Amino acid sequence: MANIKSAFFSALLTLFLGVSVMGLQLESAGIKLGVQVADSHTFWYLGLAALLVFGVQLFRDKLPRLRSDPEKRFEWPEVFKGEQRQRMWMALVIILMLMFPFVSSRGWIDIATLVLIYVMLGLGLNIVVGLAGLLDLGYVGFYAVGAYSYALLHQYLGFSFWEALPLAGGMAALFGFLLGFPVLRLRGDYLAIVTLGFGEIIRLMLNNLTELTGGPNGIGGIPKPTFFGLELSRRVDEGWGTLHEFFGFSYSPVHKVIYLYLLAFLLVLLTLYVIRRFIRMPIGRSWEALREDDIACRSLGLSPTWVKLSAFTLGASFAGFAGSFFAARQGFISPNSFAFIESAIILAIVVLGGMGSQLGVILAAIAMILLPELAREFNEYRMLLFGLMMVVMMVWRPQGLLPMKRPQRRLDTTRLASASTGEASNVK
Repeated sequence: MANIKSAFFSALLTLFLGVSVMGLQLESAGIKLGVQVADSHTFWYLGLAALLVFGVQLFRDKLPRLRSDPEKRFEWPEVFKGEQRQRMWMALVIILMLMFPFVSSRGWIDIATLVLIYVMLGLGLNIVVGLAGLLDLGYVGFYAVGAYSYALLHQYLGFSFWEALPLAGGMAALFGFLLGFPVLRLRGDYLAIVTLGFGEIIRLMLNNLTELTGGPNGIGGIPKPTFFGLELSRRVDEGWGTLHEFFGFSYSPVHKVIYLYLLAFLLVLLTLYVIRRFIRMPIGRSWEALREDDIACRSLGLSPTWVKLSAFTLGASFAGFAGSFFAARQGFISPNSFAFIESAIILAIVVLGGMGSQLGVILAAIAMILLPELAREFNEYRMLLFGLMMVVMMVWRPQGLLPMKRPQRRLDTTRLASASTGEASNVK
């Protein structure tokens, strides 16, 4: 009976909030303000959502408790287990990703490139939040530093993309190192507030330094990456020439989109390889030790100061690489491109994917960026859906989609008990 009342009121509340947000919209007609009612399909969706909430609340006692039952946690099928099989699947995925731009449309290639940028950002933030356990709400500031580093280096010094790429990553790493000093003794909410302020300071500086950064007008005319000095444009005024003229094939604007996708994919592979190597090194173990217990980390002889600085520095460097590629892809950047909402999206990718899990971050980035593109009629309710997704994940699967799997070994207690019994009988 209690479950029926709870389910009824939950469904009623869902229906009321849904109708208030999605079913009714205010519109202005001159000086008057009217209410516009949504179409019938919207109310059908709201009814199905209320029915789903009613069913979940009614049978919630019979649903599996994934967060409390260790026997029901996610396990890979046998076909995915084993190091050789994992390498085989990884090679198959790489081949399919390389074939994707040649069998897909230009729009889907462009969306896939955007997904890869957010994958790189999620992997970088995963070092700070997932591995080191430091809540960073201003990660978009490093993203902006990388983008503006390439734009300013090209505008004032004439640097190409390949010349500015390592400098952009290094500049973002320097900002991450400088940010690490004020937050050495902070944790939890205080750390989040300081990093949030850092991201806003970067955005406001870019907005106010009009003589250097262009202010709200931004910087345009940022060139695309070249292929060994060959540009992927129809014609070029100076330089080595164009790619299609050098190799003797006809020009197509799709070639530029494919090249940007392949370049983003290679950068993601490089990011995965570098982070994977760091995780297996002592520095990766020190990140996890800091996340689990700061005092125990200090008692083991590790310096929390340098552990935090290394996490901020390395995580920021990958944001710088992603920012420089974003500037090259867009051709135009402004401070509005690096608002706080970007940090929230990247943090949501890390949390939904699983703290410390690289594969989980990749799947979460695909879901967070691709789903709004597939359902554009709900684009204005994007943040509402993000919040709902976060609440659902925190209730039913707080460890994320694919939590980080750590190597472990279990002792056979029955064999130990029989051995101890045998020893005791021998003593007698």
